[in-house]
Parts: sequence; structure tokens; C-alpha cells
Amino acid sequence: MTTKSHPTRTSPTASAHRPPAGRAAGPAAPVRALRAVRARAGAAVRAVDARTPADRDRAIDGLRALALLAVPTGHWLLGGFTRDADGALHNASPLTALGFLAPASWLLQMLGIFFLVGGHASVLSLRRTAARGGSTTRWLGGRIARLGRPVLGVTAVWATLIPLLHGLGVPTATLRTGATLVIQPLWFVGIYAVVTALTPYCAAAARRLGLWSAAPLLASVAAVDFLRYGPFAAAMPSWLSLLNLLPGWLFAYQLGVCWGERRLGRRAAWGLLLGGTALFAALLVFFHYPASMVGVPGQDRTNSHPPSLLVLALAAAQSGAVVLLRDKLAGLLRRPALWAPVVVINLSAMTILCWHQTAMFAAAVPASIVGAVPGLTTVPDAVVWIPERLAWMPVLAVLLVLIGAVTRRFEAPWAGVGRTLRTSAAVLAAAFAVFALGYA
Repeated sequence: MTTKSHPTRTSPTASAHRPPAGRAAGPAAPVRALRAVRARAGAAVRAVDARTPADRDRAIDGLRALALLAVPTGHWLLGGFTRDADGALHNASPLTALGFLAPASWLLQMLGIFFLVGGHASVLSLRRTAARGGSTTRWLGGRIARLGRPVLGVTAVWATLIPLLHGLGVPTATLRTGATLVIQPLWFVGIYAVVTALTPYCAAAARRLGLWSAAPLLASVAAVDFLRYGPFAAAMPSWLSLLNLLPGWLFAYQLGVCWGERRLGRRAAWGLLLGGTALFAALLVFFHYPASMVGVPGQDRTNSHPPSLLVLALAAAQSGAVVLLRDKLAGLLRRPALWAPVVVINLSAMTILCWHQTAMFAAAVPASIVGAVPGLTTVPDAVVWIPERLAWMPVLAVLLVLIGAVTRRFEAPWAGVGRTLRTSAAVLAAAFAVFALGYA
């Protein structure tokens, strides 16, 4: 027996709503594209995690990334501009009028953590070099070159940009403001290079004295502060504060060396956390140290340039907390989605440090042509400026990523760069320094 087949009937409504052949239905195409992007991102994240050596200290890298991100965040949030009658930009600080923002600087001042991690990583790197039969001189040369290449790159590029921007009509005062912004974070590189050169001596002191090897540095800064701010302050020369530069930043580095030499355990970490916190509070309440960890225009005293005892107290507390939280942080960074950004930030460390102020300047200069742009070229003297500046933070971050995509090559070895180009870069960098320091 045969069965007669009938043609399938299609309702007019269904036919009307069926998409034409070859065309995706409604939002399906964007959804598929988003899923494809997420899939590629997930694959990249997993690849980064898979390529990470099993013995990599993820906590140290995570702490370094955290301290690095605090630098642009702090400069972008606690730095502003004013625009004069001629349209030129000048640096300004919201802390001048908005003093209640000072506690934000306690969270954003993470150079103590950076030096701590640097000391820890350097002493282990030096130990590995010695185990392979390498020399300390060669090790130090490699470290200094890694610090110097990006600095030479940013200053040479700026030396080229200054006459070009001036020719386009950017006021000289604006260019000096930009040069000052670039110079601001670069002092750190010089100090870090010096303390890195002292790593062998720091390691020897840590092995012999343990955590007590950092005590003379603390005492030295305390003595200079007493002379600067105590009953004999009027008789002290102005250059006396410079004596705090090296011991002030070497303190946290020495703690990191002790940590790398296994002379800083949990018990000592609790002592650093509690002792540093108590000293920090006492200096603020009883000795009237400035509350801000960064300089405030118009104030006679500053905690950061050069570092005061308050900076060391904060570094001690931060160091203790870091040692105590290390294992938990390492566990968190076992997650590929959290680990991949840490890798990217660490690979771009000097790029972030050298170019983040340029990103802010790149946003402010076009805005200054327009006029008073809230949160960017308006005076940072009202509470409303805070949310306005926060709204600009993603824009500044995107600009830094775009600039970094081009300038990160300065971090890599300049193997293909000839002597002529190297000499030209050095000459341009020197010319920029002359301009930035006001000698031209």
C-alpha cells in the first residue's frame, strides 16, 4: 500500500518573518561575533597561563603590577591642569583645595611595595646569575640597560615633538608643563638604578644581620627629619633633606632583599605591619607630618621629595601586609583570567611608567584648544571635579594603551639600532633635559 505525500503548508505569517537567505537573523550576528571575541580572548588567556613556568612566583609579579598601576592612577587622579588667558596649560593639584583627598594618597603611594618587590626579585636574580657562573657586573649592566632604554626613548621622542608642537601653535608654557609631567616619574628610575647596584651589599647585610639590616636606614631618615623639623630647623641648610634620598628608598628595597634571603617571615611581617602603622599614626597626630604622601603646591613640607619618615612608616606597614598576604595572592593568580593581565602589565612596566603622563597630556592639549573642559582643563578646586576626572580615567587608559602599543619597542634590546641612532637618541634626550629643567 502506498502513502500519498502532501506538500508542507507554510503559514503566511511564518513566511513573512523568515529572514532572507544568506542574511543572519536579528541580533544573532552580533552575538556570534561577541562569542568569537570571547573565545579568542579565552584562548589567549589560557595560552599565557600555559606558557608560565611552574616555579614562577606569581605573587611577586602581581604585587609589581599592582604597584605599577598605582603610578598612573595616582598621577591622573591627583594631578590636574589650569588654563590661563592665553590658553596655555599649567600643572595644578586638587590637593591644594581638596585636602580631604590626602588619604587617597596613602592607598596610591605604592612605591614602597615596588621597592620591596624589586629587592626580592633582584637578590634572587643575582643568585641565579652566580649559580650559572655569571658575573655581578654583567648582571648589573643588563638591569641598568633595561631601565635606561625606555627613558632614553621617551625623552628622545619628546625632544622631537617639542619643536613640532610649537610649530603647530602649542604655547611654550604648555610644552614646559608637558616636559615637567614627563620628568616627574623619571627620578624614580635613577634612584632604582642606584639601589639595584647596591644589591650585593644589601644581600650580604641581610644574611649577616637579618631584618636589622634595614634599621640603620630608618634611623638615618629619622635623624635627618629631626634636624629638618626639630628645634634646630632654622639653622639647617636646605640641602640637608637630600640626605634622605638614598636611605629613604633603600629601606623598602632592603626589606625585599631580606624577604628574598628568607630573613623576613610572618612573625617579623606582623611586627612591620603593626609597628609601621603605629609610627605612621604617631607622625601624623603628634608630630604633624603633612597628611598627603605626595607634594602639595604651596606647602613648605613634603613627604615624598625627598622621602620623609612617614614614607618609611607606610612602606613598613605595606611590606608587612604584603608578606602576610602573599600566599593568598598567589592562589588567586592561579586563575588564568587574573594572571594574564598581570603578565601584560609586567611586560610593559617601563612603558607604563615613562608614558602615562604623556597620555594625560595628549588628552589635555586638544581640550585646551576647545576651552575649559570639565575634569581636564578646569581648575581642580571643587568637589565636582572628582567625578569629572574619574570620567576621564578610561579615556586616559585607552590613550596609554595606544601610545604603549607603539612605544613598547623601546623596552626591548636595541640590537638592530646602529651607533649613529643611539648617539642621536642620547643627544635628543640631553636636549629634552635642558628644556625640561628650564635651561632653554
